[in-house]
Amino acid sequence: MELLRCYILWFLILSGIIEVGFSDQDGFLSLSCGGTMSYVDSSNISWIPDGAYINAGNMTTVDFYLEGSSSSRLPVRFFPDSLVSKCYRLPIKNVSSLVLVRTQFVYKNYDGLYKPPAFSVSLGRAMTTTVNLANTDPWTEEFTWPVDKDTLSLCFHSTPGGGYPVISSLEIRPLPQGAYSSGLADFPSKLLRKSYRINSGYIDGSLRYPIDQYDRIWDADKDFSPYHVSIGFDIQNNFNLSNLKETPPIAILQTARVLARWADLTYNLPIDGLGDYYVVLYFAGILPVSPSFDVLINGEVVQSNYTVNRWDANSLFFTMRGINSLNITLKSISYYPLINALEVYEILEIPSETSSTTVSALQVIQQSTGLDLGWQDDPCSPKSWEHIGCEGNLVTSLVLSSLKMRSISPTFGDLLDLKILDLSNTSLAGEIQYLGSLQNLEKLNLSFNQLTSFGSELEDLMNLQVLDLQNNSLLGIVPDSLGELKGLHLLNLENNKLQGPLPQSLNRESLEVRASGNLCLSFSTLSCNDISGMIETPQVTILAPSKHKGHKHIAVVLGAIGGTALAFALISVSVLLLTRRKKSEGSSKPSVGMDIRNWNAAKVFSYKEIKAATNNFKEAVGRGSFGSVYFGKLPDGKSVAVKVRFDKTQLGAESFINEVTLLSQIRHQSLVSFEGFCHESKQQILVYEYLPGGSLSDNLYGAKSKRITLSWVRRLKIAVDAAKGLDYLHNGSDPRIIHRDVKSSNILLDSEMNAKVSDFGLSKQMTRAETHVTTAVKGTAGYLDPEYYSTRQLTEKSDVYSFGVVLLELICGREPLTHSGSPDSYNLVLWAKPYLQAGAFEIVDESIKGTFDGESMRRAALIASRSVERDALRRPNIAQVLAELKEAYSIQLSYLASGGFIN
Repeated sequence: MELLRCYILWFLILSGIIEVGFSDQDGFLSLSCGGTMSYVDSSNISWIPDGAYINAGNMTTVDFYLEGSSSSRLPVRFFPDSLVSKCYRLPIKNVSSLVLVRTQFVYKNYDGLYKPPAFSVSLGRAMTTTVNLANTDPWTEEFTWPVDKDTLSLCFHSTPGGGYPVISSLEIRPLPQGAYSSGLADFPSKLLRKSYRINSGYIDGSLRYPIDQYDRIWDADKDFSPYHVSIGFDIQNNFNLSNLKETPPIAILQTARVLARWADLTYNLPIDGLGDYYVVLYFAGILPVSPSFDVLINGEVVQSNYTVNRWDANSLFFTMRGINSLNITLKSISYYPLINALEVYEILEIPSETSSTTVSALQVIQQSTGLDLGWQDDPCSPKSWEHIGCEGNLVTSLVLSSLKMRSISPTFGDLLDLKILDLSNTSLAGEIQYLGSLQNLEKLNLSFNQLTSFGSELEDLMNLQVLDLQNNSLLGIVPDSLGELKGLHLLNLENNKLQGPLPQSLNRESLEVRASGNLCLSFSTLSCNDISGMIETPQVTILAPSKHKGHKHIAVVLGAIGGTALAFALISVSVLLLTRRKKSEGSSKPSVGMDIRNWNAAKVFSYKEIKAATNNFKEAVGRGSFGSVYFGKLPDGKSVAVKVRFDKTQLGAESFINEVTLLSQIRHQSLVSFEGFCHESKQQILVYEYLPGGSLSDNLYGAKSKRITLSWVRRLKIAVDAAKGLDYLHNGSDPRIIHRDVKSSNILLDSEMNAKVSDFGLSKQMTRAETHVTTAVKGTAGYLDPEYYSTRQLTEKSDVYSFGVVLLELICGREPLTHSGSPDSYNLVLWAKPYLQAGAFEIVDESIKGTFDGESMRRAALIASRSVERDALRRPNIAQVLAELKEAYSIQLSYLASGGFIN
């Protein structure tokens, strides 16, 4: 048999069917794990040490016996430190391809303890297998992975009492384009774990590279019950292989398991357990007859009357759901049933990816701590990051207790799915802010900090159940708005510097309020010793209330005062406190009951009209911190986008009135048109014109099937349009308007690719005389002006900075914050600015390279670089930005008109 095997291989080489050498090893990566030397093995595959791809683990060697040879020393890498990340970062040459990942794990008692380890292995976001070297040593795993990034992580996860993970080799091999996809339409986002790859009819060992140019290992056809093998062998090279996307080697197809006429051919293949499996059967017409047979899997006919024609090569694919055994039978109809090869894979799910917004926000938060928290790859899969809890691909818990944060970053507002946020003992100071968008938040712990103010956003957290603010430095009175949090059942205000009466809206059975350790804080309006100072006569001292058998008592110390005077004093105090409280409420909030018809909106819609226009909110077209956006159609046929803030995401009345009033005042062709609003039944709804082209962000980073191709000239046109809109806000309206949230997702496109600026919910107005507005920092991480963030002084230059980031997105084709690549490339501004200032355009988006005029790109790159200067004084104003963009656009148009490349 060994002689026959050598003859087959030698004949194929001489016939030119296969080639020996390195010409087809493009994309191969072969790592000797724990090794220190490069070498070429007997199959002419080049192996290199693994040190460049992992920064953890220890190296050693084991005695390893190869069949037919004496002992040799095999390098291995093992991981004794359970706290470090045990991950290989593997470069993938071609994204959107398919690769084979093969790993070998060897123990062989390298540590002398006779305790083979058990551990889990993950690939990308998927947990793939549990290796138990007590059962098999060595242990080999092989996967086919649908590549979606340029780096693939392979990680090891220790199990309690399982010992140290260990690995000896790791291989990456590119697979044929489109392979292993037929019949998997019902299994999107799946990877395949190899169970079997059998070279049917061949029993003398396994075959691999160079016979298989993709270095798949085809195992010998043996040890499968019932055992009956015949070899059909025909050295020919005229098979029709056009139907085989998997490109199996001809050498594999030229052997087959063939049984006598009218007999059934069967494979009984043990599998690991209950699961979904993918079966590939290969057939080639190497016989002078054309056999027909039924194909049965586990006794059920999956393909009837299948015929193998002379010289044809074909394959069959089957997906089997929820099976724990596998029996493949070819039931004879005519002539001799045969099979040339087969593959069986377990189908494993690849968890959905966490949104890039969430990942970017977490990366910024990690940087703000100054610590390496080990946050790499996906926060939720295969296992959630430390300090983080997930539900599916949603980050729902973030516990950063005892880390040094100092301030609450605006980035926290991007974690829209959070239910639990613990920032206790993190050195927070100042105002509670940037959390109003966390509409799903149920538990918020800000205890043991130096916070001094409640801020204005806690009232927006309508799902909040627990609010822990104990041991801070909160001053003043407790805001009435906390009483609007109907789901709140624990409010801990202990050990602050609060005083005055607690809002009666908090005095309910379902809510526990802890208020000890403050200056003077209770539900009684007559509880504070300093109230007597408000009334000249008569003199009354009121002591703090105490609880006794469920009843409240007030001890009053009187000095030569009759009962009438006492009554007068109590009434006076009550009236005074009530008057002060109403004045305070009146000064802090405008009346919601004001005539909405005076808000100057284009149209006031009833809730009934909104429901009719949106077909009862049937088609959601977007989602943000405010709620959801729905497609609607008005009675006149006009398409609109309906922005709904549901009851749980209500803005304060002042914020809503501000947005409606502002939107009603501005009209410009480069600003999204405001059609009207609805404010009834506790609904806050804004109605805008509908722009079918989606957002700039969608078209840069969304699903390829839904994107509009953005050539350089189109990108410049979008930039010019958006700059016109901002120029109107800064210079064409009175008072001036600062948008405060300029970003690519707030630039929308109509059907003719005209761009319009949208979403003025965070905007601020300024008079002509004002140079800045001092205000709480609002905006989106990655776009936020660093000077505004540090000084809280908002100017038009803050919008210029944010727009400069958008220009960098248009030039580079990447988001402002990313978690891929090296740390120095996470932030778009810090990464791109030095290149563009130097005129180095290698970082330009690949999709527009070779399509732009150099001078056009130079002008756009320089104005973008100037716009994102850290010092606001060095930035141009928006009118100057617009002028430069117009010039760049004009140059590009001339370039195209003269025959330049049109994308």
